[in-house]
Amino acid sequence: MLLIQNIRLSRILRNTWHVDLIMIASCTAAYFVREYLIAHHFSIPSIIPTVLGTAIAFFIGFNNNQAYDRWWEARKIWGALVNDSRSFARALINYVDEDDESVKRMIYRHVAFLYALKANLRNTVDEIYTKYLSEADLKEIKKHNNAHNAILNIQSRDLQKLSKANAIDGFRFIEINEMLTRFSDSMGMSERIKNTIFPTTYTYLTKVFIWLFVVTFTLVISQDAGPAAIFLGWLIGFVFVSTQINGMSLVNPFENNSAGVPLNQITRTIEINLLQMLEEDEIPEPVKPINDEYVL
Repeated sequence: MLLIQNIRLSRILRNTWHVDLIMIASCTAAYFVREYLIAHHFSIPSIIPTVLGTAIAFFIGFNNNQAYDRWWEARKIWGALVNDSRSFARALINYVDEDDESVKRMIYRHVAFLYALKANLRNTVDEIYTKYLSEADLKEIKKHNNAHNAILNIQSRDLQKLSKANAIDGFRFIEINEMLTRFSDSMGMSERIKNTIFPTTYTYLTKVFIWLFVVTFTLVISQDAGPAAIFLGWLIGFVFVSTQINGMSLVNPFENNSAGVPLNQITRTIEINLLQMLEEDEIPEPVKPINDEYVL
């Protein structure tokens, strides 16, 4: 997630340079085609790039709105996980009577759940969650394809054991169990965003329309601007391309990049909060921003 208010032009160019080269080549080709072929036969009506520009504006606006909705929903889901995690730990610490070892084990296991979920969403191999699990838990989790769901199942079983041992009463059992249900809901909503592909036709058509617009705009303006039409065609195309790429960077909010939801920071924050609530001695350091620009 970006932290700075002003984006450097160099960062934008790093993200668009390959498209810029294609646009410059297209504008150059369009200029020479118009200069040596089309100019001797007919002129290109200016209505063509006008109509294309309007269509592009609609497509980019729709794509960016939908992309931001996905990103914001993902951020709200993990914001809810932060709140529910603190409430879960607080309830276990203060509601469970005379069974501190079970409380510690369940809170540790919840930290493992968060790290396992984060690794799944980012398609990475992150074994950090294993240090918060017992050998018995690890042995059981290996039988499942979905590690974070298996952890929730173990949590539910241990909660039932606490209830049978009269370590918590019925009302507190229901309250804590509802938190486990909310964890499952957040897990499912995160997986839904990750596994739902943004319609490729929208992004494909937007790219095609931008290319057609750049070419026709260069053809039209070269009638008056001459060779400067190459630069002007690229400049106008750059505005559309950078806007479109900026929106598409939010389509997959769990990707491990500067525009994604900062899962590393959020997970570490929860880990620190829960360990401090347990009064642990070894507390990890918060995740630091990279180059003071973004946090992962």
